[in-house]
Amino acid sequence: MAILEIKGLRKSFGGVMAVAGLDLEVEDGHIYSIIGPNGAGKSTLFNLISGYYPCDEGRVFFKGQDITGLPPHKIARLGIGRSFQVTNIFPKLTVFENIQASFIYTRGKGLKLFSDAGKLFREETEEILSKVGLIDQAGELAGTLAAGDRKRLELGIVLATGPDLLLLDEPTCGMSPKETANTIDLIKEIAEKESLAVLFTEHKMDVVFSIAVHITVMNFGAIIAAGKPDDIRANEKVQQIYFGEDRCSSK
Repeated sequence: MAILEIKGLRKSFGGVMAVAGLDLEVEDGHIYSIIGPNGAGKSTLFNLISGYYPCDEGRVFFKGQDITGLPPHKIARLGIGRSFQVTNIFPKLTVFENIQASFIYTRGKGLKLFSDAGKLFREETEEILSKVGLIDQAGELAGTLAAGDRKRLELGIVLATGPDLLLLDEPTCGMSPKETANTIDLIKEIAEKESLAVLFTEHKMDVVFSIAVHITVMNFGAIIAAGKPDDIRANEKVQQIYFGEDRCSSK
């Protein structure tokens, strides 16, 4: 059963077609990946799904509901959690406070953030910190964390919103091989335990082929191939335009 359905999605910028009539489905409870060279339209697609960009044409359906044109905060409250390629955290808050703030805003208690926030969602915050492996760093300022831990913290912030679908944009960008391996294991574990659907973009092919059950390949805003990992690995067109590129940069 598809938790996310995209039909005929289009977006252009100054005459450049970033997403060209794209159709895509993500089944509930599975990990899907979108790959493609820089400028393929992957991040633009994520911005359209999560409401950061308005689409020119097409529709986005989440759990059967048309969410096209809704603002990001409403889409998030419906159950789509989004992380970014450039980590999006509060660097001057502690690790604990970052997660706690996500709970407070998601549960509609934003006005209490600067009053009795210290009493709110403490158990829930500790549970998330344990899931992402940051419980021992709860009191540290988020801005002092290493790159891999900042990505873990951002994942924790997203999980605190209670998502049914995770959109992860370059979740291992800037990580060492060890951090990358740990993050792969973490994403797999969380997706299985929480029964979450995951759609992620990634340049590291070992990451993609180790956890994705379905891979969509984009180039110049269009899908050029889609299928199981073995099918994508054997696709000559995919090999020509993409394989061999393994770097993190803005798209």
